Amino acid sequence: MKQKDIALILVIVFVSGFFSFFVSRYLLVPSDVRTAQVEVVEPITAEFAEPDKKYFNAKSINPTQTIEIGGNGNEAPFEADSN
Repeated sequence: MKQKDIALILVIVFVSGFFSFFVSRYLLVPSDVRTAQVEVVEPITAEFAEPDKKYFNAKSINPTQTIEIGGNGNEAPFEADSN
């Protein structure tokens, strides 16, 4: 490379650096405008409210029960018939 080429590359780097700096300052939001309204979350407590009696009562279905649909009399379901 010649010295002219190196000087030209350095000039291009500095000009593009300044250009990108000013364009980014224009396009990006300034720091004083970077505020957002967020929802405040209530802290978690150890207290637990009683569930609604409409859904949780003695007549409700127990979803934790084991449900068995029909019996399985076949001891080897994937073996071919020997008959």
